[in-house]
Amino acid sequence: MRWNQFRLTTTTEAEDIVSSMLMDLGIQGVQIEDRVPLTKEDKEQMFVDILPDLPEDDGKAYLTFYLGEEDDKGSILMNVQKELREMRAYLDVGECTIEESQTEDVDWVNNWKQYFHQFYIDDILVIPSWEKVEEKDEDKLVIHIDPGTAFGTGTHETTQLCIRQLKKYVKKDARILDVGCGSGILGMLALKFGAGYSVGTDLDPCAIDATHENMEVNGISKEQYEVMIGNIIDDTAVQDAVGYEKYDIVAANILADVLIPLTPVIVRQMKQGGVYITSGIIDNKEAVVVKALEAAGLEVLEVNRQGEWVSVTARKN
Repeated sequence: MRWNQFRLTTTTEAEDIVSSMLMDLGIQGVQIEDRVPLTKEDKEQMFVDILPDLPEDDGKAYLTFYLGEEDDKGSILMNVQKELREMRAYLDVGECTIEESQTEDVDWVNNWKQYFHQFYIDDILVIPSWEKVEEKDEDKLVIHIDPGTAFGTGTHETTQLCIRQLKKYVKKDARILDVGCGSGILGMLALKFGAGYSVGTDLDPCAIDATHENMEVNGISKEQYEVMIGNIIDDTAVQDAVGYEKYDIVAANILADVLIPLTPVIVRQMKQGGVYITSGIIDNKEAVVVKALEAAGLEVLEVNRQGEWVSVTARKN
């Protein structure tokens, strides 16, 4: 099936209202492009610490939407233009030009699968469900992982740094807390390494389904783990649900700017002698993370690097 694609030029001031108007007219899904700088909260939810340099905000926004072949595009576009004309009386909606093109039908949710293939993290084979384990790999620790729309397949350096530290520090029946669990890969591997129970927290609701699905496909029962949505840094309900002084290991593969406020909070969840494994740290922020860990009373045990990324492991004494 082919889709009619429309790209509407408006202003950043009007983009939210225009987007809402399009939805009210029955248009499902609107993609917004602009040069508005990301807020600190945006960056935290994207789990990124470096972004390309972008041009300054020019006030323009581009809204892309799609109509199927069976849709009455003439009538819909006429209603869009009518609404835009009425908005001009109280809002700067900009040019309001609409460019039309066509695109093939795409399964946006599953399209990423063509880029994700099995790979190794040292002696661990990470493999998606749609690929087969070869005979030569049957004696390896095999992890089946389908991230879906949640973050984390194990391909990124920051995740690999965490996995190596988990393998080193996880003891039999240890209890682990994974902050920013994404697809659940760290908690799942900790359980495979011998941990007794895993708790994961995340800001993204997609992490719930992704973690459950990945745990199930790897033969891990629901009695061995739980996952919850919420910000453990400032949500006392999440802190209480996670529990205090319960964890032998806490893993946090997030961002340096999140690790800094997270650390003094997470120390209360750790047992005496518990190990804190941090990652997601770009190399030029190593010093500030180390300082934050030490300020929270933790003893830094190791600093490991892979490419431009850093993992810092510390202990609560």
